[in-house]
Formats: sequence, C-alpha cells, structure tokens
Amino acid sequence: MNKVRAAITGVATCVPDDVLTNQDLEKMVDTNDEWILSRTGIETRHILKGEGKGVSYMAEKAVKELLEKTNTDPKEIELVIFATVTPDHIFPATANKISYNLGMSNAWGFDLEAACSGFLYSLTLASKMIETGTHKKVLVVGADKMSAIIDYQDRATCIIFGDGGGAVLLEPDEENGIIDSVLGADGIGVQFLHMKAGGSIKPPSIESVQAREHYVYQEGKTVFKFAVTNMADSCEKIMQRNNLGANDISYLLAHQANKRIIDATANRMGLDQNKVLYNIQRYGNTTNGTIPLLMGDFESKFKKGDNLILAAFGGGFTWGATYLKWAI
Repeated sequence: MNKVRAAITGVATCVPDDVLTNQDLEKMVDTNDEWILSRTGIETRHILKGEGKGVSYMAEKAVKELLEKTNTDPKEIELVIFATVTPDHIFPATANKISYNLGMSNAWGFDLEAACSGFLYSLTLASKMIETGTHKKVLVVGADKMSAIIDYQDRATCIIFGDGGGAVLLEPDEENGIIDSVLGADGIGVQFLHMKAGGSIKPPSIESVQAREHYVYQEGKTVFKFAVTNMADSCEKIMQRNNLGANDISYLLAHQANKRIIDATANRMGLDQNKVLYNIQRYGNTTNGTIPLLMGDFESKFKKGDNLILAAFGGGFTWGATYLKWAI
C-alpha cells in the first residue's frame, strides 16, 4: 500500500475589480513607472474598496467558487486554515467566520500568521492532518487585504503590495500530492519588516495613529538580501533531499514579491525561464495570496504528475519550499 499524501484537488482565486496602476502611483508619491518596473516587475495591483469589506470578502468568493468547482458539499469540509496577516479582526479567527458564512458547519479552523510564508506553512500543516488519516477534506486559504495596512504616502512600500488571494482543497491521494517541505524562521527579521503599532506591545492610540505606525514598515535592502538567500537555499535543499535535478522540475511557483528575487532563486535551481511562473506584473505582492493566485492563473498549464516547487519568504523572517506532484 502506497503512502497516503495530501493532494490539491481544486483551486480557486479572487482579486478585486479596482486596479491601481503605476501611473496612478505617480500622482500619489514621488515615483515613476520605469523605476517601479525595473526594481520590482510590477505594473498593476488590485485594491479592495467598499465600506465593510475585509479580507473575508475575497476569501469567501474564492472558497465558494472552489466548493462549486469541485462539487463539494460545504458540510464535508473538516478543517479550514486561513493564512493571512490582515484578518477581519484580531479575534475571532476569520477562518471561523468564513466557515459560518459558507455553511461549513462541521469544520474547525484557525488563522495562521507567518507573513508571506503563511500559505506554505498552512499547506504543510494541512497535509499532516490528511497523512495521519484524521481528515479527508481540508481547505487552505491564503489571502490578504494589504491596502488596509499600506501607507500610500510611503513610496518604498505602496508600490509593492496589492489585494487578492485564493483557496485550495486537499484530499488523500496515493500517487500524487505534497511530498516534502523545508520551512524556516529567524526572529532577526522582526526589526526589518513589521508594523510598529496595533499589537499588545503598542496598542492603538491617538498618538500611534497620528504617527502613522499602523502601516507596514520595511527596510528593503536587508529584506531583499535575506529573501534571495533563504528562498534559494530552501529550494536547493528540497531538491537535494528529493534527488531532483532542474530537468525533473516542471514549474517553480515562487512568492511574487519582487521579480529579481524570483529570478535569483530560479538561477540557483538551474531552471530554464519557461519553468518560472510570474504574475507579479498584474497583482504585485498579495502576501499570502501570491502562490494560490499563481496556481489559479496557470492551472491549465499543469499536468497530472507534474513536479512543482513552491517557495516563499516573508517578514519575521519566515521562509520555505514545498515539493508536490500535481494531482488534477
């Protein structure tokens, strides 16, 4: 009997309708289209607008489409893990809100916060629940409304981030599925990428709001250096652990934070450019949404049994790589 793995049996995504272009940003901060493109590869990003619309708005749309696409009864879902850094509320978990709103009454769930690596962390946790035989249908959702925590007066960050995300259904499979993950973290990253106020160390106050401390702070050069090193290292390690050469890999699905980081990772892996997937130009960095958005956009390219490498790097610092065989 073959080992039971957790296979992705469906994927669905959601991005808001409103689009923020580089030309729009030129009117807001001291920047220009050429500068943004050369340093990030981003052309547009989607922004969720409308009173009362939080990240759950996008997550629920993606999950609802996924359940319909896979002909899954909401009551069959046993666990929902929601990777996000922009939950609707500090508590309760947005995962539980999504479950209630979509009729997943037999599911337990929680939010997982590991910055841009959260989706990979969540996939790994979900896969273990299936491998142990305790769960048959698990949803992993990755989405963020980054526009809620971005300072559109800060040209260092406002050019990078957008809103969006997606969801995947995991089910048992004896042939394909998640094979291995390499995950890491280093608390040195706290000082280089964080939000200064809003947590228990510095709760919200009039002073913190006036000081604009409820927005993402990033020291770009340091984050770039750590990202290139750790994302590439984790991919190289997972290739070595599983005896994979560049020719064995069908596609790299890397976190879409910066095109230069993705290219550097691909070069370390020895991959041809046609095996590296990009949609950063359309969405920017949607944090936990980047990898499911890649899956959704390029699903038609994947064949059953394809070897996919997923890779991410995020604040904290957090990072990781996952090796899976596509099952659809």
